[in-house]
Amino acid sequence: MERQTNRCVAVGVAVMLGWAGLTGCSSDDESPISPASSAASVVKSGASELASAASSAAASAVASAAASAEAAASSALNEVKGGLDAKSDVTLGSVATDSDGKAEVPVTIANHDSKSRSYIIVVNFKDQSGNLADVVVLDVSQVAAGKTAKATARSNRDLTGTVTSEVRDALRY
Repeated sequence: MERQTNRCVAVGVAVMLGWAGLTGCSSDDESPISPASSAASVVKSGASELASAASSAAASAVASAAASAEAAASSALNEVKGGLDAKSDVTLGSVATDSDGKAEVPVTIANHDSKSRSYIIVVNFKDQSGNLADVVVLDVSQVAAGKTAKATARSNRDLTGTVTSEVRDALRY
């Protein structure tokens, strides 16, 4: 019975961590919420509780959770209609670990367009072996024409060791 319970807990945590993969984002701008951020906000409510629920019994589910988070991020990108590739508009700073054990990376978005634009950005956090450890979706609304905006991508769970980050995708809309 205990073995079956541990298996159920591991599967439950994996599924929940996959949904938690879209959270952990913040923007330094106070802007209206865009349609793309609604997908992230749906899963955000339970992310901190789910991340703390992960235990050594669910360690093998982490890779599956990261893959689920990546799939959820792709789904959020698909919600943006008419978006243009904007990876070249986005730069990441150095990854640091905050006092809660979460990885954070500063994000700078440069709007080279002649109109105010919004951006949805997917940031991958990778472990020291280059394996996907976490995925964050960042929604930055209304970056003024010819200006830059700053935001922070924050992992959903504690990441240990050397953590790197990369912009997986960025769309301007």
